[in-house]
Amino acid sequence: MYREFPVWRSLMYVPVNVEKYVDKAHTRGADVIQLDIEDSVPLSEKANARKLVEKNAARVRRSGADVVVRINQPLSMAVRDIEHSICPDVDGIAVTKVTGASHIQLLDELVSELEQIRGMTVGHTKFIAMIETPEAFFQIREITTASSRIVACNIGGEDFALNNNMQPTGDALFYPKQHMIFAANAAGIMPLGFVDSVATFGDWDNFRKMVRRSRDFGFVGAGCIHPGQVTIVNEEYKPSAAEVEYARKVIALDKEAAAAGRASFALDGKMIDIPIIVRAERLLKRYEAISAREARTLSAIKG
Repeated sequence: MYREFPVWRSLMYVPVNVEKYVDKAHTRGADVIQLDIEDSVPLSEKANARKLVEKNAARVRRSGADVVVRINQPLSMAVRDIEHSICPDVDGIAVTKVTGASHIQLLDELVSELEQIRGMTVGHTKFIAMIETPEAFFQIREITTASSRIVACNIGGEDFALNNNMQPTGDALFYPKQHMIFAANAAGIMPLGFVDSVATFGDWDNFRKMVRRSRDFGFVGAGCIHPGQVTIVNEEYKPSAAEVEYARKVIALDKEAAAAGRASFALDGKMIDIPIIVRAERLLKRYEAISAREARTLSAIKG
C-alpha cells in the first residue's frame, strides 16, 4: 500500500513550558515542532504546560513548520492534554504508550467531537502512534489500522527498552524497529525513527552515517532532541541530487523502452525493471514534495 505522506523528516522536541526553547523553535528548520507535555515536563508543571499549547503552537509554526503535541498517558491526563491541544495551529497528536486499537479509537472519538465543537474540519488532527510496550508491539497491526487519523508510528526506544528489561541500543532494538517498518508500510503510514538511539549526539559524522543507514532501512523521518540533528536529518531524509538524476534517467529510459515494446532495459550494467522504475517514480514524487515544503518555508521566513 502506498499513499500520500506529509513531509515530516525532522520532528524536533520542544518542552512547551520552557520559553527559551519555544522562542527559538521556529528558527531551527524542523519540518515539525513537537510541543512536549510528556516526559520533558515534570508532573507538577503539566497543568500549566497544557495551557500553553495553543499560544505556543502559533508561535513555533511562524516559519512554516507543522506542529504536533506529545501527550501523556494515563487516559485522565491524555483527555485534558487533548482538550487544550485541538486547534487550527496543531496538526497532530503524538499518542504515547498506545495500549491497543481501542485506545486510538477512543481518542479519535474525543478529537472528532472537539474539532466539530470548535468549527474545525473533522480529521484535521493527525495521529502518530507510539509503540512503547511489549503488549502494544504484538498488536501493532491492529493499532496502525485503528484510525484514518494515523499517519505515522514509531518505537519509543527508551520506554520500549525499559518495558522489555533491555538496553536501548541499536542491536537490541533492531528487530522491533524493523518489524514496525513493515507494519507501517502494510498500513500505508510513515515509519519514523532511527536504527540507533536518538539520545546520542555530538559526533555529527557518525550521526549522519546512522541517519543515512536509517533511511536505507525505510525510515522517512525521525524525532530530534537537539537542534544540531535537524539539518542532518533533513538532508539525509531528502533524496540527493545524484539519486534524483538517476531516477530521472530511469524514467526517461523506461519511456523509450515502452515505446519499443519492452518492460525492462539495462542501465550502468544493471537490469532495470518495474520495481526499480516504481521506486524512481516514488523518489521523484517525494523529492518534489520536500522541495515544495522547503519553498513554502523560505517564503514564510521572508514574510
